[in-house]
Amino acid sequence: MDLFDYMREKNEKRESPLASRMRPATLEEVVGQEHIIGKDKLLYRAIKADKLGSVIFFGPPGTGKTSLAKVIANTTKSEFRQINATTSGKKEMEEIVSAAKDALGMYGKRTILFVDEIHRFNKAQQDYLLPYVEDGTVTLIGATTENPYFEVNSALLSRSKIFELKPLSRENIEELIRRAVYDERGMGMYNAVIDDNAVHFIADIAGGDARAALNAVELGILTTDRAEDGKIHITLPIAEECIQKRAVGYDKDGDNHYDTISAFIKSMRGSDPDAAAYYLARMLYAGEDIKFIARRIMICASEDVGNADPMALVVAVNACLAVERVGMPEARIILSQAANYVACAPKSNSSYMAVENALKEVERSGSLPIPPYLQDAHYRGHEDLGRGVGYKYAHDFPKHWVDQQYLPDAIKDVKFYEPSDCGRDKETREFLKYLKSDN
Repeated sequence: MDLFDYMREKNEKRESPLASRMRPATLEEVVGQEHIIGKDKLLYRAIKADKLGSVIFFGPPGTGKTSLAKVIANTTKSEFRQINATTSGKKEMEEIVSAAKDALGMYGKRTILFVDEIHRFNKAQQDYLLPYVEDGTVTLIGATTENPYFEVNSALLSRSKIFELKPLSRENIEELIRRAVYDERGMGMYNAVIDDNAVHFIADIAGGDARAALNAVELGILTTDRAEDGKIHITLPIAEECIQKRAVGYDKDGDNHYDTISAFIKSMRGSDPDAAAYYLARMLYAGEDIKFIARRIMICASEDVGNADPMALVVAVNACLAVERVGMPEARIILSQAANYVACAPKSNSSYMAVENALKEVERSGSLPIPPYLQDAHYRGHEDLGRGVGYKYAHDFPKHWVDQQYLPDAIKDVKFYEPSDCGRDKETREFLKYLKSDN
């Protein structure tokens, strides 16, 4: 390294963002993620022994995916190469694979390839890596904020160990904040101090994202004047200015989107209006399409409430129409009303189960013959074919009901619809019993 390279590297380290400067160099410096890098865990042992196979790290931003890769880079005796899937193409991968073949063939040295944002690779790019991962030319470390089971080829997944990184705890974030303020690698040279309530606030508002917390600390120190004692004081008001809005982890195209809507629906199904309101608020806060939310409420109203309270579907459908006409921000009130109604309504999935069971029967038995007396009789000559002959018109009988077979002969005794014992469903069940009774 010549003088210019040395000065360039030194300046880059000094000028790089705080979150980058504070990346751990060893496993012992990593904060959080004990469930995968605790001393008795597989990943810890594999990194320490330098026997790591292909892995994929996935989790929300700021949880340490790249940091773990850097720790591996500092620990391994293998060649370590890093690319970002958003900027790297096939040519760069070809160069890395070629160098990896040479290193393995000539020196017996493995190559670890770290691919950040691996979900950004298209299928062809992922397929290109597959044979070299399979034959050991490269050991793959992938990092992604998306669920790899949605975004990464199944062939690559089957050859990789999947590790999920969780959002850091409040205590983890607080430890990182204090380390960043007072450590010389971080902001220690600025002679700054941070109040405990400011630490608590930033740690809480960061939502498990270390990068968001460290960015706030850096901004606060760099934009605050020194006090009379010569120190930079990071107080609660300064912290509030530096991280004004909690960053909600939510990507409309990612698995967090599906996780949140799933929790929303399950909360309504589980008759918990408080949880339904919370997940509704999370989606609205993150800018989810209000029409999408309204459609999910309609589905829940039919699938999970059904005829236990038929008004639930009426409310949900009208809410869908209303949000289209009103728009935000008032649409949030309409969606809340509909979600609360569905959550608090008596529940029945009888209609859902009826059509599901009937579909299974149709798939199993095909198009069974319809009883002739139920067939169309609105044409001349139907009597000669026996169509419609013998049909009993229900309104001609007491209770507007008559004992008559409607299902095909082969399944005449099958029950598809079984009303539940909740709400209007219970009344329906009793009414059906009444029809078949003698009085």
